[in-house]
Parts: sequence; structure tokens; C-alpha cells
Amino acid sequence: MSHEPDLLHSDTQEALRAAVRALLADRAGHPVVLGRIETGDPYPPGLWSALAGDIGAAGLLVPEELGGQGAGHREAAVVLEELGRAVTPAPYLTGAVVATETLLALAGGGGPAAGLLAELAAGERTAVLAAPLTTAPRGADALFATPAEAPVRGVADAVAADVLLVPRPDGLYAVPAAEAAVTPLSPLDLTRPLAAVDARGAAGIRLAGAAEARAAVRRGLLAGAGLLASEQLGLAEWCLEETVRHTRERHQFNRPVGSFQALKHRMARLWLDVVGARAAARAAADALAARAADAELTVAVAQAHCSGVAVRAAEECVQLHGGIGMTWEHPAHLVLKRAKADQLALGSAGHHQDVVADLADLPAPA
Repeated sequence: MSHEPDLLHSDTQEALRAAVRALLADRAGHPVVLGRIETGDPYPPGLWSALAGDIGAAGLLVPEELGGQGAGHREAAVVLEELGRAVTPAPYLTGAVVATETLLALAGGGGPAAGLLAELAAGERTAVLAAPLTTAPRGADALFATPAEAPVRGVADAVAADVLLVPRPDGLYAVPAAEAAVTPLSPLDLTRPLAAVDARGAAGIRLAGAAEARAAVRRGLLAGAGLLASEQLGLAEWCLEETVRHTRERHQFNRPVGSFQALKHRMARLWLDVVGARAAARAAADALAARAADAELTVAVAQAHCSGVAVRAAEECVQLHGGIGMTWEHPAHLVLKRAKADQLALGSAGHHQDVVADLADLPAPA
């Protein structure tokens, strides 16, 4: 029997949203992000300690007995919606979701995974999975197939990590980032830094054997893909709201440009897209929270839909802002680049469409 999703947020979740939005407005507004993206260090000072420690966002997925907040994926989705709206440079998706969910799968018997998880939940350390950001949940096994013969490229937020979770043929290892070579790359999205990671010379601490580690990494990547849809929803919502605001204030021929029929139709279509994305993203978060049997299918549906909506919303935002939407100083280009980069993160839309076809026993898309 499929899971019946709850798509409405509680008062507590809305209070969390308000707290995160206020923090981001104070510490990481668009002017701050725009001023930092080309410095080589896009992360706003003090933001992570406030988000992870003061608000407790880093430990939302972690049970209280393991040092976390004892919340769940629905609450983490709220945080990611707000991080998406603000295009915030923060290792939340990679650290507080993918790495944390991976460690949660290994922490049942205590040991080093549980100890590291408690430090991540408290915001004392950050960890990322040493895998390309493009790795889909079904690509987890390939990470363990053979020893790395070259640096792993495209690892998101590795430059901000204290610990790297390194897949090897005999299991998963926790390697201090200081013992690995982390070389920054030039990404399309400057708000989510990528790096090449070479941990071949570092021993690290073995967290789990190969079979258990593969299942844990698949779980981490699935949670990441499902909650990435919430980030994409946040991007699309900001684009719609900002475009409606701009077209109300921008006048031409003594009328708001938003009153012209053609623009009304474009924004109405965009509104319908965003409503659909909201349902898909929240259904994915709810399925993950409930450990639903159809969670993989629900996540694949969300990713197949939300990645395209985020890009369309960002493109419309740029276009309907006219000339200012094309300038480096306006945040619209940040949103467009994040949306385009997110299209490939944790599996492309085409990959997720194939997963939907496979799980729902449908013909694969042409």
C-alpha cells in the first residue's frame, strides 16, 4: 500500500521557517552572497554556527538519544526551502542531509559513526561524502567498486568540511579533511563550491564494511535527492514572488508591465508549475520521514518534476526583469546558476524519469 502524504506544515515547522528566514536575511542576504561569491570563500562568516548550533538545524534528522533535535525530513525540508530562496552558501544539503543520513544508517550500534554524528548534530564539525555531486542514489554501489585511481572530482562543499566520508572497496571511512588533498574547482554555481578530493594517502577510521556501507550511502543519497526538491522549490518560489513584485512596480505606457495579458499568462503558468513542485517536494519529504515503502518512487517523481520547474522559474525571472535581470549585480543570475547546477545534482531529471518508469512499471520516456 502506498503512503498517503501530509503536504501541510505544522505551526512548529512554520516557526522554524520564520527563524531560518530571519537568520538568512540578517547574515546572508543577497547583497552578502553577491559580495562573497568571487572571493574564493562564499560562506558568510558565522552563518553555519548560527544555523547549525543556535537554531539546531544541523541535527534535525538526528534522534535526541544521538545528540540531535529528534525532528525529521519534513523539518529539514523547511530549512532547505529557505536556503533555496536565499541561494545560501552553506553545507547543509551535503552535510546535514547526505552525510548525516549516511551516518544514521551506521550509528545503531554506537561506535565511531555515532560519535561523529553527535558532533555533526551539534554543529561542531561538518562532513561530506567524497563523491561527485552528480551521483544518484542508484549510483552508490559504483562508488565502492574499485579503488580510486585519481582524485574524486565534483565533490560539493568539500572545502568547508572537517571530515570526508570516503567510499572504498572494503567499506566507508571517515578521513580528516586535513589529511586529504582538496583542490577547489571552478563551478557554474559559485554558491556551492566544488572540489577534487584525493584521499588515497589517508588511512582514516573504518565506519562500516562494504555491504553495510553501500546501503548507508544509498540511504544518504536518496534523502539528499528527496530534499534537494525542497531547495528547488525554494528557488522557484522566490523567482515567482520576485517577478510578480517587479512587474507590479515596473511601469510602461503608464501601466504596470504585469498588467499586460502576455505577462499575466506567463506568470500564471509559472504559478501552476510552482504549485505542482510544492506538492511533489513536500510529498518526497513526507515519504522520507515516514520511511514509506514507495519513498524511492516519490523522490524520483519529485526530482523529475522540481528540477525543471526551478530552471523554468529562474529563466522567467531573468527574462521578465528585462535588462536588470541580465546584470551581475542582480541576484537573478545566482538563482539561475543554482537551478541549472541542481538539475544534475544527485541524478539528472532523465535518470529520475527512468527510475519512475522502472518502479511504476511504465514505458521508459522516449
